[in-house]
Amino acid sequence: MLVKVKGNGHTDGVTRGYAQFCGLARALDLVGGRWALLVVRDLLTGPKRFSELQQGLHGIPTNVLTSRLRELEEAGIVERRVQAHPGGGVAYALTEYGLELEEPVLRLGFWGAKTMGSPGEGDFISVDSLALALRGAFRPDRARGPQRVYELRIDGKPLRIGVKGGKVSVPAPSPEEPVEPDLVVEIAPDVLSQLLNGAVDVDAAIESGRVQLDGDRAEARRMFEMFRFPSTEDATV
Repeated sequence: MLVKVKGNGHTDGVTRGYAQFCGLARALDLVGGRWALLVVRDLLTGPKRFSELQQGLHGIPTNVLTSRLRELEEAGIVERRVQAHPGGGVAYALTEYGLELEEPVLRLGFWGAKTMGSPGEGDFISVDSLALALRGAFRPDRARGPQRVYELRIDGKPLRIGVKGGKVSVPAPSPEEPVEPDLVVEIAPDVLSQLLNGAVDVDAAIESGRVQLDGDRAEARRMFEMFRFPSTEDATV
């Protein structure tokens, strides 16, 4: 049975497949389709055009992406926005209701990462997924000192991080005037994950050549103090 969804997401525009009066079943109705949560993941880092979503969701068939976007729009999770010039065009963005998914998506991602291991041959690394992971790994209590801009180059793909006043922007918005980063870090995705979960020491990674810096080593230590995946010791009972 199909029921129409309104913008607040309390009625349906998706197929109900569970027939259970349960919040989890309802969530699966809305975002449980193949690729749906990955579309949400990429939109959590900002609005994107259809072509940009295709690039970030490597391997998604065009018709599947079209279907998922339509379903998410009908559910009040995604909306279309006209982009400002010079780019122009239409982009997809999360609604206020859709943005509420950030914390659940982060928690689910951290849970999955516990048994993920290292990337296999041919595994695609999404910069959007890494940006979201860094946002979730940020420790505001460690963000001392003045404003900082860091640039990670992950397999050659740049990702800027801004830290100011105990808050983080990942990816950092492009400034009107060019700003030189305080630190540039060349790193592979698996090494980044190992540093974020504390499996590898920053100095050891630098000395082994797995991390290359343009900037001060002390600044690199400071950065990775600010970003650390939650551990079981961090969890509250």
